[in-house]
Amino acid sequence: MKKSPWNDPSGPPDLAEVFKQFSPKMPSRLSLIIPVLLIAGWGILSSFYTVQPEQQAVVKRFGEVVKITDPGLHFKLPFGIDQVQRVASARVLKQEFGFRTAGEQDNRTRYSEADFSSESLMLTGDLNVIDVEWVVQYRIQDPIKYLYEMREPERTLRDISESVMRRIVGNRLGSEVLTVGRVEIAETAREEVQDIMDIYDAGIHIITVELQDVVPPKAVRPAFNEVNEARQERERMINEATKRANQQIPRAEGEALRLIAEAEGYATERVNRSYGETARFRAMLQEYKAVPEVTRARLYLETMAEILPEIGQVIMVQEDHTGPLPLMNIRDARDTNARDTNRGGDKP
Repeated sequence: MKKSPWNDPSGPPDLAEVFKQFSPKMPSRLSLIIPVLLIAGWGILSSFYTVQPEQQAVVKRFGEVVKITDPGLHFKLPFGIDQVQRVASARVLKQEFGFRTAGEQDNRTRYSEADFSSESLMLTGDLNVIDVEWVVQYRIQDPIKYLYEMREPERTLRDISESVMRRIVGNRLGSEVLTVGRVEIAETAREEVQDIMDIYDAGIHIITVELQDVVPPKAVRPAFNEVNEARQERERMINEATKRANQQIPRAEGEALRLIAEAEGYATERVNRSYGETARFRAMLQEYKAVPEVTRARLYLETMAEILPEIGQVIMVQEDHTGPLPLMNIRDARDTNARDTNRGGDKP
């Protein structure tokens, strides 16, 4: 029987002797336990995965797509048999052209100060150069097509968007791009980019194309502003002239219609009066032919009744008298008759 170092009466055992005694047995056991534990841990950790709320996961088994999973905790074959690729299919992604967003500071968006004029400077149909900045917003509609139908779908989308925008702007006038044509250009670009991505079957849905800023280049911006001010002044003067014309023309037409109506009324009145005078003269002529003396006396009296009230006072001057002699005071008699009539009294 081998003597144990713990039973040595000469003193405490030597630790080196103890390790030498047990060391041949320990490596053989650890060499089996540690790999087993590592393999078991790897299998456990690689047997499940988590998909975030805005994502979908494409699971491949030996390179072949076997399923698409939604957000949540899922299990798969461990040891790398199943591989997972996550795609942000529910998130609205965007690509910026002519500028880059650097982040936010104090609730304000900061933009990069780098020069992206190679993307934004474009030639219009009337050979003007303008600076166009726009944003393409899109969503991954089919994760499998997005991952495997095209090698670089985002780069392809960027190249297609820039090409389509340059062609659309190049077919229009610079003034139209800068003013009234922005909405139509953005909608046309969205439709054309979507059609091309559908042809490539890239699994990308274009939500919108927005023109952020459309301005002339910095070198010609002051001159362009002067031209715009002149155009605005011209439009203002045209609007004022149109307003004045809209006010004056109806007024002149109304005045013309009023004068025409008055002339027509006067003409009708004169014609009717002439007919009445003619009929009265004919009736008087018949009466005169029947009784000329009576008719002549009546006409004379009626004429004098119309003339005498307008004469006023009649004065007769004789040759042998120094002062005038009033013959008839017709005005005083007329005034007296008028006062009596207004009072309602009878003459004595």
